[in-house]
Amino acid sequence: MAERPARKAPSTHLGQVVRTERLTPHMVRVVLGGDGLAQFSAGECTDHYVKLLFAPEGVTYPEPFDIQRIRADLPRDQWPVTRTYTVRSWDTDTRELALDFVVHGDEGLAGPWASNVRPGDTVRLLGPGGAYAPDADADWHLLAGDESALPAIATALEAMPEGADVRAFIEVSGPEEEQKIDSAAGVVWLHRGERPVGEALVEAVRALDFPAGRVQAFVHGEAGFVKELRRLLRIDHGVPREDLSISGYWRVGHNEDGWQASKRDWNAQVEAEQETADQPAS
Repeated sequence: MAERPARKAPSTHLGQVVRTERLTPHMVRVVLGGDGLAQFSAGECTDHYVKLLFAPEGVTYPEPFDIQRIRADLPRDQWPVTRTYTVRSWDTDTRELALDFVVHGDEGLAGPWASNVRPGDTVRLLGPGGAYAPDADADWHLLAGDESALPAIATALEAMPEGADVRAFIEVSGPEEEQKIDSAAGVVWLHRGERPVGEALVEAVRALDFPAGRVQAFVHGEAGFVKELRRLLRIDHGVPREDLSISGYWRVGHNEDGWQASKRDWNAQVEAEQETADQPAS
């Protein structure tokens, strides 16, 4: 049996806060720059993401920073805590990286950091990763997500081919959370209010009169509604897997550590359920 090639170490960068901006009551943009991003690059994917690294309180790491060495030599409770965020923009001229954070007061780790960080502060990050970009050959595009997917959907809308046929749905808590997106494609903003996360999104996509032709779909956000929309697209509308970018960014009742630990099993269960539903009745 051939040996599996060694896994490539993720690229580590050190970003320095250049400025911050409060976009809406619950969304903060942090722009990173500095010499520590000299080797950072992002390609054509509109869902590029980075993993921010937060050291546990009282823990410092030797230089040069080596995430693989840290994980090999230190106990797990001293490893950096990771939080994943979409690249809202990467400016190759100014070498500035913009990340948007959903903030709910002191809840969580990255949100409070984004609210309190100041120019000159630094943060380490891994990446970027990414896999989706609008396909010019698709007949039409479907984009659906909640606040956590808003940066990726906005980036995708701004990168759409000229004249693209797009149906975009973004669910936010209320009208105060809407953002201006520099795109000719319109967005249907859904205001959640007191309803469960994703309920309005599922209703809107179910009610959509699907145009003819090949659709490329991007559906991301809370895992519960993502599961429902994955079933709708795969089973009810027969959208091939290769035309879907669909994943749960988070799950109600779980922090990111807990969700990421269980996400692979959850995805496998969803796929198994849908494979069963695909089978013709005997």
